Amino acid sequence: MSDDDNSPISAREAKRLFAGLKAAPALVLAVSGGPDSVALMWLAARWQRSLARGPRLTVVTVDHGLRREAAREAREVKRFAVELGLEHRTLRWRDAKPKTGLPAAAREARYRLLAQAARAVGASHVLTAHTRDDQAETLVMRLLRGSGLAGLSAMASLSERDGIVLARPLLDVPKAQLIATLRRAKVGFADDPTNRDTAFTRPRLRALLPQLAAEGGDARTLVRLATRLARANAAVEVLADGAERFLRLRDRDVAPQAGIRSFEASSFAVLPEEVRLRLLLRAVNALGHEGPAELGKVESLLAVLDQAIAANPRAAANGRPALRQTLAGALISLADGRIHIAPAPARRRRGA
Repeated sequence: MSDDDNSPISAREAKRLFAGLKAAPALVLAVSGGPDSVALMWLAARWQRSLARGPRLTVVTVDHGLRREAAREAREVKRFAVELGLEHRTLRWRDAKPKTGLPAAAREARYRLLAQAARAVGASHVLTAHTRDDQAETLVMRLLRGSGLAGLSAMASLSERDGIVLARPLLDVPKAQLIATLRRAKVGFADDPTNRDTAFTRPRLRALLPQLAAEGGDARTLVRLATRLARANAAVEVLADGAERFLRLRDRDVAPQAGIRSFEASSFAVLPEEVRLRLLLRAVNALGHEGPAELGKVESLLAVLDQAIAANPRAAANGRPALRQTLAGALISLADGRIHIAPAPARRRRGA
């Protein structure tokens, strides 16, 4: 992209942003009406028109039912989409709204509805308008929450969700450049006041970013850090893949059991701590039935497991488990020198 954060995006730059999506049969554009998503729609429409044969574009606006202005903004998005020759759909989040954790619940609902829309129109990708500024904010939020290496990698330009690829083509574009692009094109956009509502975490952190920038921690620097952490995270994932193969080779004479993952405890114990954490996390998430495990809880589990293995390397050779613990719907046990991970029995209902 241009080194000038306030310069409009040129047709050549737009073509480069969407180049990897040219072969897709159809794309869904997530457009709320704010400057970032309106710029995404305008740039994508211009890019599509430049192609002899490009993907079919469908614009989807999700009305969460949280603001009275949202319905009007959805109509404005539809009007502009039609002007650009694009299909438009408005989807509404009709579920009961939680009293706590509203932003996270709204985000989950949005992605679920977008994935449904993508499947309905045969789209392989959903495009969102996350920018460099969003990436910097995400890194700071996760840093303050004590996220691990994977979380500090922030958002990926491509990821999978509910069988649909999420694409973020504007992830290295500053918000100021998108606004400059819309102003040059004389395109209007909505202003969502919740983006400044300090009752929510992200707006509070957004207000702090100028102070970080004054100390050298501007969005470009923070995004560079996230990129480097993502690179390191990818390397550790390769190490974890290799460790899984190593453990399988150690177990080549052990008959596998359906629905259970099992490791030789002594071989597991010599692996680096971060790799052991990831192997446990993978197994618990694969076999548990209560959603993704929290990293902190997996760290606590690993500490207890390491202690049990060190105390008795053969780990309960008499058949009695040296450790038996549940996490995220998975049952983890240490017995006969082996670590076993299996689905935990369903919890009994109270009063049953």
